[in-house]
Amino acid sequence: MLHCPNGYEPRLADLVKGFIRDGVVFVGVVGKDCTSVEDAIDDIVADLAGPDCDLVTSSYPNESIDEVVEFARALADEYQGEIQVIDL
Repeated sequence: MLHCPNGYEPRLADLVKGFIRDGVVFVGVVGKDCTSVEDAIDDIVADLAGPDCDLVTSSYPNESIDEVVEFARALADEYQGEIQVIDL
């Protein structure tokens, strides 16, 4: 889960590179301008990894970080796994 209390930050590209390298399959974004941050992640993934990358994104503009973490805990199949909250 990516918590963005201040919206987009330039270091987002480096975080996304790490997500791709580490095989992250889901990034939920919550916080200020989270839908724009989600779009930026999608663009970065497309530029770096192309269409074969399995990273799925989602944004939660009207939810708290706690609500989004609970949602992530309910994920199943290939999206189930350890949940980390990263502050951007």
